[in-house]
Amino acid sequence: MEQYYSTGRRKTSVARVFLRPGTGKILVNKHDVNEYFKRDIYIHQIKHPFDVTNSLDKFDVYATVKGGGTTGQAEALVHGIARALLVSNEELRKDLRQANLLTRDSRITERKKYGQRGARAKFQFSKR
Repeated sequence: MEQYYSTGRRKTSVARVFLRPGTGKILVNKHDVNEYFKRDIYIHQIKHPFDVTNSLDKFDVYATVKGGGTTGQAEALVHGIARALLVSNEELRKDLRQANLLTRDSRITERKKYGQRGARAKFQFSKR
């Protein structure tokens, strides 16, 4: 059986994505995508790479996602699906690139600094 594998990352989340020829079912951590991600915006985001490449009902997605929160996990899954679609067919690169789905979003949380309340927020200063 043919299978395509790819990894997607976002913030501190990592998604391992397996694409197999199928009917369009998406399983995330052994749960249906609608069950795992409660908000519709995440499900819409996850299906976006398939909409761009017109292949929603051609592949089944089996994914394991670790780390971060729901937003990071959903966006890591999108990145992984786009990269797996590219492995399955190199001709999709132009469409996926135009939709900005292949670029890894490298923004992560800035660390907290000593003597401050947060990464940039300072403690309140009193002159008197």
